[in-house]
Amino acid sequence: MSKVSTWQPSADITMLQARAQMLAQVRDFFAARQVLEVDTPILSHHGVSDPHIDSIRAEFTPDGASYGETMFLMSSPEYAMKRLLASGSGSIFQIAKAFRNGEAGRRHNPEFTMLEWYRVDFDLQQLMAEVAELLGLLLAPHLGPLEWHYLSYAEAFEQILGVNPWLMDDQAVQALAQQHIDIVLPADTPRETWLDLLMSHCIESALPTACFIYNYPPAQAALAKLETDAAGQYVARRFEVYIQGMELANGYQELIDAQEQAQRFKQDNQLREQLGKPNMPADQRLIAALQAGMPVCAGVAMGVERILMLAYKKQDIAQVLAFNHSLA
Repeated sequence: MSKVSTWQPSADITMLQARAQMLAQVRDFFAARQVLEVDTPILSHHGVSDPHIDSIRAEFTPDGASYGETMFLMSSPEYAMKRLLASGSGSIFQIAKAFRNGEAGRRHNPEFTMLEWYRVDFDLQQLMAEVAELLGLLLAPHLGPLEWHYLSYAEAFEQILGVNPWLMDDQAVQALAQQHIDIVLPADTPRETWLDLLMSHCIESALPTACFIYNYPPAQAALAKLETDAAGQYVARRFEVYIQGMELANGYQELIDAQEQAQRFKQDNQLREQLGKPNMPADQRLIAALQAGMPVCAGVAMGVERILMLAYKKQDIAQVLAFNHSLA
């Protein structure tokens, strides 16, 4: 069968109706809490600097111009939403298209739907409670009541692998990963890569059915605030949400310091250089917004298709998309 003749959607119409109903539930949830829905550009002059995410580039050529300018399809609406927060929007949410290069498979599509929201004056615990409430609303009718478990990053390692990552040097982390995972990587592979592999290969599948992991290593802070926890350990104040071993969401106590944000951009590009990836210029508009004053807030990004996959017991993301990337 030719590619042209494969015109039907990858998801059936019943699934698309269920998808629309779930998005309506999300909007009702935030409307009841007076959280403003916003709509920001998916085409931007700046891509994400995160070394582990590759932006999709696009060229815009104005009418009559002899050359175009490189732009990026957004991997998240985060930067633009933070500019709205700094302008006085109050708490906001968005159901946005997001794009990531190189991501295609059973759980990934290069174009997907992201639910992202920011709650002004919320701390991480308040945001986790709201995430649990929303996921309960969306998933309990399909999976039954969700019994939530809360583990720090260190507790997850201790309970599942019997080690405390804070107390291990780089060589011990690498040795542990090589003991549990059949993989060969260069000798200079960073510590955080080995920790990520241990998380994805050994820990995620062994977590309780519904689980929050919080307080990550500082090197995995991304755009989260750094603080000292109750045990005196310096940690990134962020969390990830897992249900049935699938990562659904990533939340932060948001970094609001402009100088620190500029330093994070610089560190990201240093690591991108080590990985052989192109430099991503810092988004100076985001820096300016932070300098103007972004309110204390907590924010989270959640994959809509993954929630649908769990709710309707689908094994492939194509089954919850009108058209996956191979049919687009």
